[in-house]
Amino acid sequence: MENNQIIKGKIIKNLVWKFLERGGVQGVQFVIQIVLARILTPSDYGVTGIITVFIAIANVFVQSGFGSALIQKKDTIEEDYSSVFYLNILISLIMIGILFMTAPAISSFYQMEILIPVLRVQSLILIFNAFNVVQNAVLQKNMQFKKLFYASLGAITISGVFGIFFAYLGAGVWALVFQQLINALVTSIILWIIVKWRPKHVFKLENVCHLFKFGSRLLCSGLIDTLYNNIYPLIIGKAYSQENLGYYNRGYQIPSVLVNNINGSIQGVLFPAFAKYQDNRPRLKQLVRRSIVTSSFLVFPMMAGLAACSEPLTVILLTDKWLPSVPFMQLSCIIYAFWPIHTANLQAINAVGRSDVFLKLEIIKKAINIGALFITVPMGIYPMLIGSCCTSVLGAAINAWPNRKLLNYSYFEQVKDILPSLVLSLIMCALCFLVFLLHLGTWATLIIQIITGTVFYITAAWLLKLECFTYLLNTIKSGLSSRKEHKHAT
Repeated sequence: MENNQIIKGKIIKNLVWKFLERGGVQGVQFVIQIVLARILTPSDYGVTGIITVFIAIANVFVQSGFGSALIQKKDTIEEDYSSVFYLNILISLIMIGILFMTAPAISSFYQMEILIPVLRVQSLILIFNAFNVVQNAVLQKNMQFKKLFYASLGAITISGVFGIFFAYLGAGVWALVFQQLINALVTSIILWIIVKWRPKHVFKLENVCHLFKFGSRLLCSGLIDTLYNNIYPLIIGKAYSQENLGYYNRGYQIPSVLVNNINGSIQGVLFPAFAKYQDNRPRLKQLVRRSIVTSSFLVFPMMAGLAACSEPLTVILLTDKWLPSVPFMQLSCIIYAFWPIHTANLQAINAVGRSDVFLKLEIIKKAINIGALFITVPMGIYPMLIGSCCTSVLGAAINAWPNRKLLNYSYFEQVKDILPSLVLSLIMCALCFLVFLLHLGTWATLIIQIITGTVFYITAAWLLKLECFTYLLNTIKSGLSSRKEHKHAT
């Protein structure tokens, strides 16, 4: 068994590569989306916002939880990988057929004729996603995130160039469709080249059934989560207008990019890391706590600062035509701020093989969330999102509750761990909002807000000697020292 220091080094190294993958991809995608948003209209994004919902739901069935099951299983064999590969391809073809047949009904419901061809073409992305499930699982199980970095970055760059090209040609909503399809295709090609695994001519139903015992609960959880997360675009697209849905989609884009970079990195690296320690609960608790403390220290100020800077940032990046998206961005910051806490707790639950607990939590949370949604829908679009903010905070407490028994890591311990970062972030946010009182230009306001927030947060963390701040500094210093020693040795 590798000692803790070696494991820690591997986790940090792979976390860096996962951050690079997510950060590089999200960064390039962010730039691409800024360019596209300046060319396209809110209505274009409204159409794709509706389409994305149905693709996301179908993709849950394509994934089927098998990727996570392959990672979680200790003694995975070749028959497992090949059986999952062929089954995922079959499921993707079935889902494409269902979307193709139901496209007219969906178009009629939303009274948008363009949804028929767009949904049918966009559904082809499912076959590429199915093709990648096993390759992604192999890389994550072996913690080869460097290869994922190259695949993701290459795909988003190539597809982004094509997307911008089509947008300049006046393709409208089709520019977004082609960009996503090309991204999925290029990802599949790159992964096929860099991952040495190839499917064998074997399919064993008993292997699939064994994996599905774990994966089925993740499938149900993923389906519930996806349905709920996408219910807002469905309601907004039907009850309001394409433009409102476009503003909503643009509003949550930047918070989503920032948090998914951190959250996706933590999730991708820590699940296999947690799984290694599923039989060592004290060590697993240490890893979960470290994940929650560190991610909160990074995400809370990021979301608080973004909420304060959202108006000048929107004007500079997207132009004045997107100003109605600012309130959506600010409310989305509250929702996304708690995502890493959700992730760490849920990944720990999955790592110890308790996907049944994971499913129960999803049912409880979504029942509460849907109840809040039905209460707030008649009040208007903003009360709907305020209700979502409240349920996001409540959901963090619900996700933490089982780990009181599973890991001896109570909710109150978790609150104590995140409270310093949360308080400093709120104070920082208030200071950034005060900058508006100076009545400066857009660029000057944004620059002063960023400088004020950053200087205050880092200085306060240093003066108060926050443990998470010290840990990050020591980790960075340790990494730099190791790199220098390695260079001298070579």
